[in-house]
Order: sequence, then C-alpha cells, then structure tokens
Amino acid sequence: MDLLRQVIDQIRVGEPLPFGVRDEQGQLLLAKGRVVANDAQRQILVERGLYVDHDDESAGATGGGGAGSAKRRTTLFDLWKQTTARLDLLLASLDQDGFPTRCEAFAEQLVALVQRDPDIAIYHSVRQDPNRLSLYGLSHALHCAMVAQLAATRAGWPPEQVRTLVKAALTMNLAIVEVQGRFATLGRLSDAQRDQIRGHPQAAVDRLQAAGVQDADWLQAVLEHHERPGGGGYPQNLSTLCELASVLRMADVFMAKISPRTERPALSILDAARQMFAEAGGSPLAAAIIKEYGIYPPGNFVQLASGEMAVVIRRGATAHTPVAAAVTDRNGIPVVRTAKRNTAEPAYAIKSLVPDTKMMLRVPPERLYGLVEE
Repeated sequence: MDLLRQVIDQIRVGEPLPFGVRDEQGQLLLAKGRVVANDAQRQILVERGLYVDHDDESAGATGGGGAGSAKRRTTLFDLWKQTTARLDLLLASLDQDGFPTRCEAFAEQLVALVQRDPDIAIYHSVRQDPNRLSLYGLSHALHCAMVAQLAATRAGWPPEQVRTLVKAALTMNLAIVEVQGRFATLGRLSDAQRDQIRGHPQAAVDRLQAAGVQDADWLQAVLEHHERPGGGGYPQNLSTLCELASVLRMADVFMAKISPRTERPALSILDAARQMFAEAGGSPLAAAIIKEYGIYPPGNFVQLASGEMAVVIRRGATAHTPVAAAVTDRNGIPVVRTAKRNTAEPAYAIKSLVPDTKMMLRVPPERLYGLVEE
C-alpha cells in the first residue's frame, strides 16, 4: 500500500473526507465520506498520524472517474474497525463545545451498527486482537455499550432509554482509558493508578457535567456503575443502584472476564456467564446477556463431529446449535475456502471448544462471513 503523510489543510471541518484516513500500519480509521466535526477533532487526527492510500487520493483528485478508480464498497467490518478511532476522537474532544450532541450522534450510529448485524457485533467482542491491548480502554467501552444495548433491547427497554444506556457505557470510564490500556498491556498498577481507578466514576461525572451533559439518568448511571447491590462497591458504597447502572456493571464485568490481558487469557463465555449470573443474583438482565451470547457465540473456535475445526459466525435456533465456518478439514489441515456448517445437523454437531493455543491459523472475518456491505 502506498501511504502518504497528510497535512492538516487536506482535512476540512464539516466536509466529507475525500479519502479514507489510515494509521501507520495502513488500518482504516475513518472512511471516505465521513465528516470531521470540528478543529479539535481534526487536530487529534493529525497528532495521531494521518495517512491516505495513494489510490484514494488519486481518485479524489480526478473525481473518481475511470475504471482504475473503482474501489470496493465499505463493509460492516470496515465500520467496526473505525469505531475505535472514532470513539478516541470523541472522548478527546470532551472539552470542545457540543460534546453532548456529538456523543448522541455517535451512540445512534453505534446502535444502528449493532442492529444491522448483532452476530458480527458479538463476534468482535469475542474475537479480540491480543496485539492491540493498548487500546483496551476504547474497545472495552464499545463492547460494553454493545452488550448493554442487546440486553436492554431484549428486556424491552424503549429506544430512548437504550441510547442513554449506550452513552453512559461509552463514557463511564473516560477518566481512565489510558490506565486501562496500560493495565491490559503490563498487568500491574501503581498505587496512584489504583487511586485513579477508585475515583474514576466521580471524575467522569465531573468532566461530563463540565462538557455540558445534563441528562440525570446518564450521569447517575456513570456514577453508580461500580456500586454493588447490598453495598461494597465504590465510590459511594451504595446498597442500591439505578437500573441503568446495574446493566453497565454486568456488561462491564462480563466483558472484563472474556477479554484477554497480558497476565491472563480470556475466560470462556460459559464460565464468564456463570460467574456474572451468580454475582448478579440471578438478575433478569444478566439472563438477557447470557441469552444474547448463547453457549457458543460468534467468534468461538469449536471442533465439530466431522473432525473439522470451525469458527462460530451466527447464533442458531438454540444456544447449542450455531452456524459455524469450517477453517480446517477433518484431518486438521487448513482449507483455502471456508464452508458453512449448521451445527444442528448431527454430522456437524459441536464436540468441544478449541483453545486459541491449538489453532493453526487466524482467518479474517471477511473470509468467514463473506463480504457484508454497509
């Protein structure tokens, strides 16, 4: 890929991007056509490093004409890759005017992305990249927002309340995003960082209020998301907490358990679900999270009765019978083309989970799912 360092004049506030913005590794951060909302967001992009594919730039300069300028359409996988960078931009612009409006827009877009294909959303939360642990604070916020959305929707919450819940999930840890990344990467915390974590709910509320957030439900959910029913939580040691905070707490705990860290592997979905359900006292909302993920959620590696190893890609009619994509043959040899397997069929029933350490390859989601366009 031909990457060209960009200058700030090539990014215009309020206008669609004429090219896709990428990082130093060539990963797409913001797709062509996305709008940079203000000068602060533009400056943040510049500080993080702005690159553009030369073909994108040439196409933009020529108006996109000609057969050589044809580009593939944006896929859902592209959009999910961009959400991390876009959340980084959003939180970095907290002190700029209009944050509540920007956060509302981001939440609406995330809700729509999850609704477009919940299986792909779950896949991204299960199949996390262990080489990007420094971004854990951002990815964790996105995954918690997704889990909370799915649980609340299953429970029948109205859309406005779901959006408030998503906004709270995205911002509940905004005071410790970098600390979370360091802890996930290094596996240890200083005393000062521990104090920072203990105080982060109140710190987040203070910063949100300073940014113009006035939604009492949003603020209360952020403040109480580490409280525990019956007491023992922080920062206020409350014995009861609001319903939104309860969902955030469960989503936070569940995602922390299934996320890999340097010092420990991710817990299995089944073990994480059991622990969360017990800790939540059998809450119906905890049950909603478990029902959304099932026994074998998208992203799990499994061994089939056929002898093939496969990656779960779709939830099935029951928690035990998802759709999977075979990535090896019956002898364990990697295959060039994946084949979909309905595990409800006895010949392809799931026999066991396969630990990551036993996998012989990593397959991009586009190969597993096919091209799922925006």
